[in-house]
Amino acid sequence: MGRIVALDYGRKRTGVAVTDELGMIATGLTTLRSADVIIFLKEYVVKNTVDGFVVGEPRQMNNTPSEASVYIEPFVLLLKKTFPAIPVHRIDERFTSLIATRAIRDAGAKKKVRQDKALIDTVSATLILQSFLETHPSPAHHP
Repeated sequence: MGRIVALDYGRKRTGVAVTDELGMIATGLTTLRSADVIIFLKEYVVKNTVDGFVVGEPRQMNNTPSEASVYIEPFVLLLKKTFPAIPVHRIDERFTSLIATRAIRDAGAKKKVRQDKALIDTVSATLILQSFLETHPSPAHHP
């Protein structure tokens, strides 16, 4: 089995999270400049088996696409074109940044750490991946 890679894609930065090899545990990996994501992923898939990508899908409260879709959709198309053999899943990412900020605060992080946008992006990617895992159980869960 391979890993699932989740991306919280943003205009400037992208948070990246991955599962373990069994596809059961989501862990934050890094935050990159968005311009560097495809290069990073090309290197990552050479070293790791990747069974899928999960990209956050920003939505408004009324469930319509948010303004961020304008720059995320071209990225998703590029991702699919660059890695045609790896499925790309989309998952609602509403509130992930808010939840990530609260989780960092609740963990007792100092103000400077709580304001680290790169950390928030990585935690957001982890939340996106965890949400995906909860709605798409791994075959490893079913012997």
